[in-house]
Amino acid sequence: MKYPLSPDVQPEFCTTGSFMRLPASSENPKLAIVGMPYDTAASFRVGARFAPQAIRQASMTLFPYHPVHKVYPFEETNAIDIGDVSVIPHNIHRSYERIEEAVLGLMKQGIIPIGLGGDHSVTLASLRAAAKVYGPVAMVQFDSHTDTWDTYYDEKYWHGSPFIRAYEENLLQADKVFQIGIRGTLNHPGDIEASYELGYNVITSQELRQRGITDVVSQIKDKLGDTPCFLTFDIDFVDPAYAPGTGTPEAGGFTSGESLEIIRSLTGLNYIGFDLVEVLPSYDPANITSLLAATLIHDFACHVALREKRVR
Repeated sequence: MKYPLSPDVQPEFCTTGSFMRLPASSENPKLAIVGMPYDTAASFRVGARFAPQAIRQASMTLFPYHPVHKVYPFEETNAIDIGDVSVIPHNIHRSYERIEEAVLGLMKQGIIPIGLGGDHSVTLASLRAAAKVYGPVAMVQFDSHTDTWDTYYDEKYWHGSPFIRAYEENLLQADKVFQIGIRGTLNHPGDIEASYELGYNVITSQELRQRGITDVVSQIKDKLGDTPCFLTFDIDFVDPAYAPGTGTPEAGGFTSGESLEIIRSLTGLNYIGFDLVEVLPSYDPANITSLLAATLIHDFACHVALREKRVR
């Protein structure tokens, strides 16, 4: 039997409920899917708690082989899907503890997690786990917002503040943080200036288009080298015409094709974790956002498989 089961072995609608029918355990796994269905830190639309299962369902239409990277990413990593962390909807700090515990348990075993958010606040918990294993890490963030706003309604923990909190907790190597695709209206100029002041590298959507994907990817690779790196992808990096199912959509984003191209270009980095956040199934009537999310996760897995091939 093929691993994982593909649609030519069993119909797409016959699902185990896991990402691409991945098992819950395997021999020597190098990659794990983990749901992080917490969305109570969102400032506008809520509903990302339902994203992990929507993304898993959308993954059923994907085939196991990746023709660009020429790998079977889930087979070559003995990947597993450990299900969802049992978060507490009204308590962000206890939810953080549970997410951190799950991610830390994987990382200590040498298993690279791919988190399915949830709103973007969940990334802070994963970074806390990563820092305990690797020390401060590099980060590549795809987003329309910097998420370095200090407070919102006088609250310090919400989906717009994970990366200022991560800086304060010394979870990141600031000069090796890239925030890519930033755009949209602001409350005031300081919303972006805050990231520069932290030492982060901010690449706006306008700059990315002017410089081109190849130039930006080259800069990231040169700067990060073999530093342990966490990749976080907020689906609102993508234009709402291609990913309408999200909490804080911003016009002027990138196409599905452009988004996949830049992710596929970021080979060779020392990835220690990934997440994909802010998918809202209730605003995704045709499931195109969940499908794109599942496809991006397939690409994340390829990076793990490619690294496994290099270190064998």
